[in-house]
Amino acid sequence: MKRSGNNKAAKKLPPHVLVVEDDAILSMTIENALADAGVGKIELCGSTETALEALRRKRPDAIVLDVHLSDRDDGWAIAELVRTLGPDGPRIIFSTGSPEDIPEEIAALGCVLEKPYDSADLVELLGRPERTGIFSRLRGALTTN
Repeated sequence: MKRSGNNKAAKKLPPHVLVVEDDAILSMTIENALADAGVGKIELCGSTETALEALRRKRPDAIVLDVHLSDRDDGWAIAELVRTLGPDGPRIIFSTGSPEDIPEEIAALGCVLEKPYDSADLVELLGRPERTGIFSRLRGALTTN
């Protein structure tokens, strides 16, 4: 499902967000919050397979990634795949009720929102200009001299 928003706040939000979430109600809540905030393109994927298909079609600017999907219990495998695209790959926000289950090196690829969370927190994270993943931190450390 795709939805377009027309809010002035969209200037600082990523224009294309992929939401990988198998809980339909949470997925729609996220979609509505992102659309209301002005995200131009929102793609919803309820499984690992549909997420991989979406990634093959077009690279999003950000991914909201449920860690425990019903078809695979290691949603972070998608994050590992995305990071092979290089340091300018999509920003990743992990969404989970069990943040302690995410291996530390995987959690470092993005930021983690613990369920339940307020959708305003998600919008705020997506609106931040800095990238929090390990590649961005390394790139920043190399260019700070």
